Amino acid sequence: MAVNQNINTVQDYEDVLAAMEGYVHGLKTGSVAELKKTFHQDAVMYGYLGNDFSQGSIDNLYTYVKKFGAAPNIETNLTVLHKTPTTAIVRIEMEHDAAGEDFTDYHSLIKINGEWKVVSKLFHLYTK
Repeated sequence: MAVNQNINTVQDYEDVLAAMEGYVHGLKTGSVAELKKTFHQDAVMYGYLGNDFSQGSIDNLYTYVKKFGAAPNIETNLTVLHKTPTTAIVRIEMEHDAAGEDFTDYHSLIKINGEWKVVSKLFHLYTK
């Protein structure tokens, strides 16, 4: 009989969500410094802003936050879709960002030296 052990503890999921809370807090406060703690320095992001395809460095997110500022009314729902001991996928449903927009984000994380970092962000902007 194969070993039947759960390698994903509740604390593991809480650690992933805690890393993503840094992202949400950075958006809420308009803090690029806070956002940079969440993302790997070489992270990328892709998605559509209307008909415009946005691609490339996570610096695009930092530029967006600098332009629009804090999002004190942002509302989010975070779900860990899947995780392994070193990787995770998180979906974030987001309403009322700093520009008043609603998004769905998918973040890919990897655990580096015991710390979760986002390496990629996919996003979808909803039409209002």
